[in-house]
Amino acid sequence: MNTRRETFHKSERVCSRKTIAALFENGNVAYSSVFKVLWQIRLSQLPFPAEVAFSIPKKVFRLAVTRNLIRRRMREAYRRNKQMLYDYLGSENIRISFIIMFRGSVIPDYETVERATKEMLGDLIKVIKKHLRKC
Repeated sequence: MNTRRETFHKSERVCSRKTIAALFENGNVAYSSVFKVLWQIRLSQLPFPAEVAFSIPKKVFRLAVTRNLIRRRMREAYRRNKQMLYDYLGSENIRISFIIMFRGSVIPDYETVERATKEMLGDLIKVIKKHLRKC
């Protein structure tokens, strides 16, 4: 039985406008089938291995209700599957901040979002490994 709690605290979210601006200016990019991820290794100590923000384009989804629905599904899928990312980041002793941007044009069901999130987290780990080998 898994005794680890799957939570998503406020301190795991990117809230700082400076951090968001830095991600858009200097961040590395990773793509998956449904998401675009802007990420950056953080030098400052964070309480968790990763800080994340979620973004849905207003141009594609005009209604806030629709954007909020997709954002809720993305947050839930991330909350349930973030442990593999945390395990890797903890073993490498690094901290990152990233923004997950939805790239689709139709409202996905939860199963699709969860499958894409698992794929995206695996791809992100591969991209970070590749980046660390270069440095």
